[in-house]
Amino acid sequence: MTVEIPAKAWKAELNAQPAIETRANAGLISLAGPILLIVLRSVMMILGQAATCGILYLRHDPSPWHNAAYYWKVYANVADLACLIAMRYFLHREGLRLRDLVGPIRLRFGRDIFLGLGYFLIAFPFFMVGAILAQRWLYRNPAITMPGAYIVSPHTLPAWAVVWSLFVWYLVWSPTEEATYQAYALPRMRALTGKTWLAFVAVSFWWAAQHATFPFFLDARYLLCRTLSFLPGVLVMMFIYWRTRRLIPLIIAHWPMDIAAAIMTRPHF
Repeated sequence: MTVEIPAKAWKAELNAQPAIETRANAGLISLAGPILLIVLRSVMMILGQAATCGILYLRHDPSPWHNAAYYWKVYANVADLACLIAMRYFLHREGLRLRDLVGPIRLRFGRDIFLGLGYFLIAFPFFMVGAILAQRWLYRNPAITMPGAYIVSPHTLPAWAVVWSLFVWYLVWSPTEEATYQAYALPRMRALTGKTWLAFVAVSFWWAAQHATFPFFLDARYLLCRTLSFLPGVLVMMFIYWRTRRLIPLIIAHWPMDIAAAIMTRPHF
């Protein structure tokens, strides 16, 4: 059975909300897509640490789960690949390509670059304040160390992993993360549920919670702290996207934060 889509909807920007609503009403989009994508990154990060742990265990590493987390920027890109494959599958059912999520690119006179840097200056303080408040609330006693804090301590990795962590990881991670939660999941959750607040709650929770998976530990206070640390900044980034529907400036805004993370957790040869 062929579903007729009004020609006017296809003339609009393919990832604009009216076009998404039209495809959702025509049955070309189901909740399976956005739900899978917002959860997939967290699941893949945990599986990545588990797989790396298994390899280190076979190599007789004395602390395989602990040390596996040092490779998080390597297996993070495996999570990116899984998300890109899943998005491509679900977008194909809509008649879209991954490129259609990106939307217009305006680099003339550095427009998107300067816009992205402006968004970075707006959002970054919210990430900082979120982290400070969450840690002060949940780790008031300075004698209590957050389980994942060791990730910023000096450590060594093979040469290939050092190069990958410092020069490759964020080039793929930032665009894929923004595309997954912002350009794909958020507008489709809104179209399918009919409630903007519900789409924001679902996507912001899983986006923030994703950061509790590198490194991952079954510790309730740690998981809550990492999630709350990122929630304010994530909501600001989502609000900017919802108002502008421009992905490239947000990817550019995301890069300085991920580059800083790469430097803070930098390994040595």
